[in-house]
Amino acid sequence: MESKNKQNLSQKISKDFNDTPKVNAVIYSRVSSESDRQDNQRQTNELLEYANRMGYNIVNIYEEKVSGLKRNSERPIFSKMLYDIDNSIMTNECKIEKILVWELSRIGRGVLQSLQNIQLLNEKKVCLFIKNFNLETLNDDKSPNSLSMFMVQILFSVASMELQMTKNRMVSGYHHHIQKYGSKSVGRKIGQVQIESKTLERHADVLKLVRKGHSIRDIASITKKSVNTVLKVKKLLTN
Repeated sequence: MESKNKQNLSQKISKDFNDTPKVNAVIYSRVSSESDRQDNQRQTNELLEYANRMGYNIVNIYEEKVSGLKRNSERPIFSKMLYDIDNSIMTNECKIEKILVWELSRIGRGVLQSLQNIQLLNEKKVCLFIKNFNLETLNDDKSPNSLSMFMVQILFSVASMELQMTKNRMVSGYHHHIQKYGSKSVGRKIGQVQIESKTLERHADVLKLVRKGHSIRDIASITKKSVNTVLKVKKLLTN
């Protein structure tokens, strides 16, 4: 009799779990470099594994290669995710309830804008899950999680301090170099400038597409030139 009761209870729990609506979630992964040295695969895979364990319904995966210091308007994939969230809320079709990120800095490295982004998500009742700290910005009732938000502000403040300390060390090192070797020891040499000018002339087709705002991979595909060549031209253009 006891064994049968346990079996019935187990079946009821299993049925209740299966009947519970799945959370609609999206994955956002970001790396700063557009080169092949960095990719989003590790972040995406870890977040997919977590989503599978939690039984989430993954609506979409957004992968981006852009600096976290860029504005939202300069982050096309992030902006597309926000648009899709708004659209899912308006249509009430597959409404996105949660964003999974690998760590807090993936949302951005600029403190003010990143906090504004999180506040924007809170207002939309979309929870941000930060995997490396196991933090969720909203409670189950969609109200802001005060403890998590407190932790988020601390983490952003620490990251901002570390970034400023790094900048200060670089400036200090630069001034020390100038004092020791003189101002002529820094900057590009005349010959180097001429070489760079010839490089831009040689890859005029790449230069034209870079100026039009095409992606690195698209330019490489169109011009039949390597990604490294495209990156070199883009770097010379911004110097």
